[in-house]
Amino acid sequence: MVAAIEKLQRPALPVAVDLWDTSLVAAYLKRSPDNVRKEIIPLPSFPKPIRLPVAGRAQALYRARDVVAWAESHQQKK
Repeated sequence: MVAAIEKLQRPALPVAVDLWDTSLVAAYLKRSPDNVRKEIIPLPSFPKPIRLPVAGRAQALYRARDVVAWAESHQQKK
């Protein structure tokens, strides 16, 4: 419960500069994190991840603006 409250209290970053993890990408796309990992991220057209230089395998992060642009590129034409 405390973690949820702390998350709500963090200031939101603008989409132009924010980095999203898989769970935030999933929330934006209205899909489960598992579905995003298995079906969306592997698509060749999906934005490539950013991995920070840390020990071990770094968590995949995605530029929010790239994910939004990718999703909008799939809007059906009239």
